[in-house]
Amino acid sequence: MSLLRDRLTDLPPPDTAARDTVARRAASTLRPAGALAWLDDVAVWKAGWQHSAQPSVERPAALVFAADHGVAAAGVSSYPSEVTASMLEATIAGKATINAFARSAGATVTAVDVGVGRPTNDMRTEAALSPERFDEITQTAFDAVEALDTDLLVLGELGIGNTTAAAAIAAAFAGGEATVWVGRGTGVDDDGLERKRQAVQESVRRIAGVVDPLEILREVGGAELVGMAAAAVAARHRSIPIVLDGYICTASMLPLHRAQPTALDHCIVGHCSAEPGHRLLLDTLAKKPLLDLDMRLGEGSGAMAAIPLVKMACAGVTEVPTFDEWFGPASADD
Repeated sequence: MSLLRDRLTDLPPPDTAARDTVARRAASTLRPAGALAWLDDVAVWKAGWQHSAQPSVERPAALVFAADHGVAAAGVSSYPSEVTASMLEATIAGKATINAFARSAGATVTAVDVGVGRPTNDMRTEAALSPERFDEITQTAFDAVEALDTDLLVLGELGIGNTTAAAAIAAAFAGGEATVWVGRGTGVDDDGLERKRQAVQESVRRIAGVVDPLEILREVGGAELVGMAAAAVAARHRSIPIVLDGYICTASMLPLHRAQPTALDHCIVGHCSAEPGHRLLLDTLAKKPLLDLDMRLGEGSGAMAAIPLVKMACAGVTEVPTFDEWFGPASADD
């Protein structure tokens, strides 16, 4: 895990001058003060990471990491593991929902196979990933980010069983009853939900006493969760702002946050999913989602749906005149 740990140091900060310039402009834009406060904050955030007082979204992109999970053998999903390969194929062919959303948003989609047909170990009984494979996935994610030409990155995932891994990460870090972090994922029935809860409880008990955040990610995370975490760190070093997707994506970020509290400053959350644990996790991270549409698809689709909002937030500051620009500077006697 040395690759990811090493890159979590010396994280570059945002451009405070660009951020402050946009904040001042937003405060005097031609509309009632605070009328678009949250969207103005998004524009300010984008300016800081884009290093520009003219923030915009011109080249959005998505990285979708795909992998299989050993814990799927416990019957924690409504679908067999083979569905992951089928969905990866659809994504590569441009036929998945994320592709349709991306075309609408003017974004590209790159699918990254980090373990389809090569499932993790069953996290109930052993570490999901070896240290060597953890580093292998990390390097793959680093390379995928390095190959991008983008000014706003969506992270997404494909992996039958990965809501179980996400719940285990959340439970291991945030505590409380493991069952509160477990939802129906792909729509499991009551028996399947109980199997998921049991799998999460067994996994969390197995790693009791483990405190290192990246070690917890290795023990109970999936390959695609590691891929998203590594991609987020690689993007930070390139000052690429990120829109996070749903529960699985957000859970993959929690170890980074615990290892380095500023590690997610370049990330916003696209949406809050229907998984009950996601809202709790967002509270833990003190992040507010842009959308709340009861989605539970994954693929990066919820984050992609928020891309137009980020575009609008930037346009609402850069393309609208200030009061002084529209009416002229106020005189000293006014």
